[in-house]
This record gives sequence, structure tokens and C-alpha cells, in this order.
Amino acid sequence: MSNQYSPNRRQVLRAGLASLLAPATRAGTRPPNVIFFLTDDHGSWAANCYGCSDMHTPHLDRLAAEGARFTRAYACTPVCSASRMTYLTGKLPSHHGVQDWLMGDDSVGPKAHPFLKGQTAFSDVLASNGYIVGLTGKWHMGGDEHAHASFSYWATVPGAGGTYKDPVFVKNGQQVPTQGYKTNHVGDYALEFIEQNHERPFCLYCPFYAPHVPYDYQPEDFRRYYNNSKFPCFPNEPIHPWHTRTIMGNLRFPMLDDFNNRESKLSYSALVTGMDYNIGRVLQRLEELRIRENTVIVFSADQGHNCGHHGIWGKGNATVPINMYDTSLHVPLIWNHPGRIPARQTPTPMVSSYDFFPTLLDYLGIQAAPEPHRVGRSYARFLRGESPSWHNELYFEYQYVRGIRTEDMKYVERTKEWPSELFDLETDPGERQNVIDDPRHAAQLTALRARLTDFFQKTGAPPIGQWRTTTTQDLCTYGR
Repeated sequence: MSNQYSPNRRQVLRAGLASLLAPATRAGTRPPNVIFFLTDDHGSWAANCYGCSDMHTPHLDRLAAEGARFTRAYACTPVCSASRMTYLTGKLPSHHGVQDWLMGDDSVGPKAHPFLKGQTAFSDVLASNGYIVGLTGKWHMGGDEHAHASFSYWATVPGAGGTYKDPVFVKNGQQVPTQGYKTNHVGDYALEFIEQNHERPFCLYCPFYAPHVPYDYQPEDFRRYYNNSKFPCFPNEPIHPWHTRTIMGNLRFPMLDDFNNRESKLSYSALVTGMDYNIGRVLQRLEELRIRENTVIVFSADQGHNCGHHGIWGKGNATVPINMYDTSLHVPLIWNHPGRIPARQTPTPMVSSYDFFPTLLDYLGIQAAPEPHRVGRSYARFLRGESPSWHNELYFEYQYVRGIRTEDMKYVERTKEWPSELFDLETDPGERQNVIDDPRHAAQLTALRARLTDFFQKTGAPPIGQWRTTTTQDLCTYGR
């Protein structure tokens, strides 16, 4: 297995390029470091700085107060593996080839498929520009045991996640049994990577497993904040009639027992706080190494999450048919770079996960080779405190569902087996009433259908009825 990590010609060339950058670093022109924190199943509502005063997230609050906290950021797909692929590549699921979370052999083991192979990730671009890039945390994009996308440091727990207590990591090709809390180990590896590479430009991709299930273990240090909580941010709504009833091994879609369940609310909150604590550890180490001011930090989530919202506990695949509610898509998004990104910004453009790739490179002043299937736009000018013109229109995709969201309308189109939906977000921001058959919205419906069809045609995606041709993965069959 060790041969899996021996340097190849490309890695040697990158190392040589990085060494050439060293004199520039000493001369004071070193490029900024990058840390990209990503959480799992983390709705934008689940942080103090986003309005949930009961959620203990002091380090996120600090990043938001001292940087830019976007108020209308969305994932382009409400499921983990597909969303992560979009962040890495800037492509929609119909082009990067992952339309759902990766199960079984597709994710781990000798038959695992490396879905990123042949595609350019932002980590590849940064590595080719002299950065050392490292992964600490959840991969879940195929071939989890082995490093991909130019990462030279690799520490992950293969698969969808698993227990939070005493997990077995794979670190640079070797299995590493651990004791204790998984989120803290992700933080440990993040610190190790930074300490080993802080004298050169580095990019750390740190995707936490939290607050994704299972709710099997959280240290008391993180649970104690919620011992007397009434959990005001967790709605107690009737269970949605579309809620799934599927059971696959130890995975349940959704966790019906979590509804109106105090322990589940406490566990979710404690998982968020544990993640926040480890972000604080990283911030402290950056300050101790005196590189905080030369490090841009981005924080976001792979998709939103409902914890009782809409009568759902879960995300897009918590219902059959798959849903595209804002609470399944709306994610936190914070950018922080002392002295570069003005403090206390709350930019309001509607931005998507597919916009991250071009924005990061634009912010760093790096260009990538053109790729016709990248659909995003750079919002870097907002990070500089500017107010550029911005057309607020986003697109979504997940298996047999596609969607378009404007300022005041959302159209969710499904294949003929399932009902489509139209929501008037101006009068119904909570998406409670499907008005697709309301004649008062007929003209808007026609226009949105046309724009949705035109967008996917222009990207080169097949018609929605042929969505299965866009992926080779083993797909989950959701029951009721």
C-alpha cells in the first residue's frame, strides 16, 4: 500500500515549483494560505451568527463578525457526495457524474470508483500553482482510502461516516485506529498538516463529518451547553407526508425517531459545537505561527438540513419524491481574511456551491484552464467590499429533480413519475403552498420552465427524463 503514495513525476514537478516560490515568500510576496472548512448536513440556521442564539458557535461567530457572512448561499444539490463534487469541480451533477451519496463498492474497497479521475479540482489548480494541499476529514467521493486531486496529505475515515467514537482513519495510506472523538481527530490532523507546511503556501481542505448522523457520541464538554435548552431553533411540526421509511443496514431515511426528540436535538447541537471548537483550535494555531493574516478561511456546508423544518429530519433524500426546499439547500457561507476582506459584511447575492471554484481562484489571482461544463460565477468582488451587478438566479439538480430559484419564485421540475412544484416565495417564503396549478402564475410557470430547460441544454446536459445517463454509480432506491 505504501507504493500508492510514492512521489510521481507530477508531484516532483509540483514540489520543484513550490521550492521556486520560497524566495518570493521570504521577500514578502507569498500567496495567501487557504483553509476550506466544510460541514455535513448543516443548515444555515444552525449557528449563532445566523440567528440561532441557542447554538454555541463562538468561533464561527468571530469569523462572521470579522469577515463576510453571506445570507443567501445555497448548495446546488441537497445530498453530500454530489455536492462535494460540485465544490471541488464547479460542475453540476449531470457533468461531474455523481447524482447521490456514494454507497458500498463505489465508495470504499477494491472496486471503488474514483469519480474525480479525469476532472480538474480546485486542489489540482492550486497544486499546479505552488500550493501544498491536504485533506483532513470526510472525502466520500470514491476511492476514499487513496489520495486524489493532488492532495499530498490525506487523513480520512473511509465511507459515509460511521461512529464518532474511536474511529479508524486512513492516513497517507495506512490505517490508524484512534481513541476518542472523531471531530477532535479531524482537528488534530488539520493542526499537524499546518505545522508541517506553514513555511510554504498551503491549502487545507477540512470537511468535518459533523453534524451528520449517527448521534452515538459527543463529549460532555460539547453537550453541557444544551443541558437546559428548550431548542427554539428546532420546529416541532407534523411529519411530512412524503417522508421516507427506508431502512438500509444501520442507515435510516429519515430518522423518524428524531422528531420532537430532545436527545436528537441536543446531539445535533453538540456536534455543531464540537466542530466549532476545532475551528477555534485551528485559528489559535494560525495566530501562534503568525500566519493568520496571510490565511483566507472559508466556511460552508455540503447542503442544508431540516431538523423538524417542513416536518422533515434530513435533507433532499428525506422525502420521496426528493425535495428541493430551501432548508435542504440553504447553507452557511463565511469568508474571512484579516486586512483583505472587510469585517461585518453581510453580502446578499444568491450564490451557489458551483460558484465556489471560480470565486476561490479569482480571489487568489489564479487562472484555471477553461472547462465548458463549469457553470459558476465569481463573487470575489463582494469579498472586496464592492457592490457589483449580480443576477439572482440559481439552478439545482438531484437525480430526477431539477430546479430554478429567482428572487421571488422557485420551480421544481420532476420526471413524469412525480409531481412538480411552483412556490411563490414573495408571499410564501416557507414553501408551504404549491401553486403550480394556479392560473394566476401560469405566465411565470411557462417562463421558468423555459429558462430551466434552456440552462441545462446550454450546459450540454441531457433532458431530465434521461438523467440516469449522467452517472454510473450504484444508486440508492428510496422506499416509503
